Amino acid sequence: MNVASAPELKIDPLVDDPKTRIIVCCGAGGVGKTTTAAALGVRAAERGRKVVVLTIDPARRLAQSMGIDALDNTPRKVEGVKGPGELQAMMLDMKRTFDEIVEAHADGERARAILDNPFYQSLSAGFAGTQEYMAMEKLGQLRARDEWDLIVVDTPPSRSALDFLDAPKRLGSFLDGKFIRVLMAPAKVGGRAGMKFLNVGMSMMTGTLGKLLGGQFLRDVQMFVTAMDSMFGGFRSRADATYQLLQAPGTAFLVVAAPERDALREAAYFVERLEEERMPLAGLVLNRVHGSGAAHLPAERALAAAEDLDGYGYGSETPAGPGDPDGTENLDASRIVDQVAGKAGLRDSRDSRAVSPEPAPDDSASPDVLEVPGEPARSVEELTAALLRLHAERMQVVAREERTRDRFTALHPEVPVAEVAALPGDVHDLVGLRDIGDRLAAGRAPSGAA
Repeated sequence: MNVASAPELKIDPLVDDPKTRIIVCCGAGGVGKTTTAAALGVRAAERGRKVVVLTIDPARRLAQSMGIDALDNTPRKVEGVKGPGELQAMMLDMKRTFDEIVEAHADGERARAILDNPFYQSLSAGFAGTQEYMAMEKLGQLRARDEWDLIVVDTPPSRSALDFLDAPKRLGSFLDGKFIRVLMAPAKVGGRAGMKFLNVGMSMMTGTLGKLLGGQFLRDVQMFVTAMDSMFGGFRSRADATYQLLQAPGTAFLVVAAPERDALREAAYFVERLEEERMPLAGLVLNRVHGSGAAHLPAERALAAAEDLDGYGYGSETPAGPGDPDGTENLDASRIVDQVAGKAGLRDSRDSRAVSPEPAPDDSASPDVLEVPGEPARSVEELTAALLRLHAERMQVVAREERTRDRFTALHPEVPVAEVAALPGDVHDLVGLRDIGDRLAAGRAPSGAA
């Protein structure tokens, strides 16, 4: 089954539907998730939605493309959006989000003790899975505020796109782990009895870990756990609530990939995982799809034509024969390069319409030679052969991408697909994001795609 027979992902009905409240863009790193999320936000806003885009990508170019000096943990309005809607954008600040949770769910004294704790500062800045969990927390916060009718989420760049879904469970496992329960026990017992329990029950473990990690580290962890005791239940409940929100009918997952083997392999795995978790999958966005405006000319014929030009002496001197000082008699009389309006084409010399060009008054002005400053002079035939080889390389890329896409479609024929033609450069402004949105809405990359 080829990609042309796969159902088409219709973007505009998705973003226009008022029941669509959350769109989650997920996939492997480096496939254009952030740009896709931003382009969806621009298109939805210009079609009348009030949108906020939550991105985790720290690259400044996205903020610049939206006309914002910098993105932070607070939604910022994007100016220059056309139409009746509104667009705001923000970039997740992992530590600040964690701090906000502490400040919102602990009294002033306890909050200060937590924020100043060295273990908390390490945990909030870079603990494995914290970024993914904080993205979930921020999504839950934005949805609870109900200020926007559409939230577009760019999932964190990570080794596995599954980390975003696994974050709530991983946090729950961490909080329910034996080590944390042991550390929490003194706080639950309280007073001197608690300290006695800590001294007796943890003596062996503390002695061993103290040698490995240091006694101060263990004290920081124990103080952190004690201070956070009342908040652990809140972490779990919010994580569960956000997970259920992702399963709700108003959420749509878009798996973003490039037409490359590794990216589509991970996309296929993610599609299967979404099905297992009963997450609502809208479809696959396939970025950077290549095409050709001369797709009717296959790579084999283009290479054969280039070799013909080489074989007839174009690009190299043709040896002269007896009575043929210019070597022209060694060329096949039935194949002559015709110069018409600056274009090179092969024609039959027996065509009665053929007219021999007027001889150039000066060799330096001959139309058969093109000169580029700083480059050696090259004949039109040489350039034609080079262009044919470039076209052959492009058609080989197109064929390879089609085979890769067809393998994915064969595995998941039910998944709707939208193709986005490759752009010649990076997106750096709203015009570029608008262009991406148009290409997304088109659904299929045209044959003349870049």
